[in-house]
This record gives sequence, structure tokens and C-alpha cells, in this order.
Amino acid sequence: MRTTMDLSDEVMLRAKKRAAEDGVALREIVERALRDYLGPRPRRSGYRLRWKAEHGKVQRGVDLDDRSSLWDIMDGLK
Repeated sequence: MRTTMDLSDEVMLRAKKRAAEDGVALREIVERALRDYLGPRPRRSGYRLRWKAEHGKVQRGVDLDDRSSLWDIMDGLK
């Protein structure tokens, strides 16, 4: 299929250079790029939080169940 596209000069020059280096037609470079872009997307695995246990003590007056109090302590407000 024939089509017309407007590409930046930089992209077109780089594509022509790569095509010449690889000994392939510019059409093949564009088609490969589109096939890669339109191909199946890799499946993303969900984020997995990994805890790292540290030995230590909770400071006196810190209540880990009271988030706002904990933030105040961390900000130096208490």
C-alpha cells in the first residue's frame, strides 16, 4: 500500500543511513519499526513489595497504628 507521511528531517536521515548501513530498503526499516510497535505488548507483572526486616526498637512514644502521629514524629513536630 502506498501512503504519504511527514517525518522530521532528523528521523528520515537516520532511517536512510541505517537502511544503507544494513543494505535494506528504507521501506523495510519503516515496516519493521511499525511491526515492532504494533506487535503484542509484553505482559506486566504486578508490583511486588519485598520487605526487608531490620532489627531495632520502636522509639518511645511512637504508635505505629496512628499514622498522623507517626508523620509528626518523622517531621520533627513531636
